[in-house]
Amino acid sequence: MSIAQNKKAFHDYFVEEKYEAGLALEGWEVKSIRAGRAQIKEAYVLVRKGEIFLLGMHITPLPTASTHIHPDPIRTRKLLLHGTEIMKLIGKVERAGYTLVPLDLHYTRGRIKASIGLAKGKKQHDKRDAAKDRDWEREKQRLMREKIRG
Repeated sequence: MSIAQNKKAFHDYFVEEKYEAGLALEGWEVKSIRAGRAQIKEAYVLVRKGEIFLLGMHITPLPTASTHIHPDPIRTRKLLLHGTEIMKLIGKVERAGYTLVPLDLHYTRGRIKASIGLAKGKKQHDKRDAAKDRDWEREKQRLMREKIRG
């Protein structure tokens, strides 16, 4: 079940591989995410010292948050992956010119997970081609519906 999606990622990048990563979250963050207060539109993924972090994900704290905790809505959160996956991703990002983008937040067996994509950036003409293909598919469907109706 999806919690939040980053549709902009598919517009700006060619996503070649997807990985599912756990998130190191605090208790108030889990409660807020379950209440639907997460947003990953402006988020991005960074590699630091052999670890992978999610920056810019905004989690709005609930008004009932504890009084002794001062929540930071856009703090840096660590992504949890297997060591071999991390090494593979670091190699591709550093050598092959790929970037890591967050695609969505979802539940897997009751746990909150993030899908991250290994992606290459699109050029402006690629975006235009994708829009043209989408428009053509939509037009084709419309023509088929009209033909069936007769």
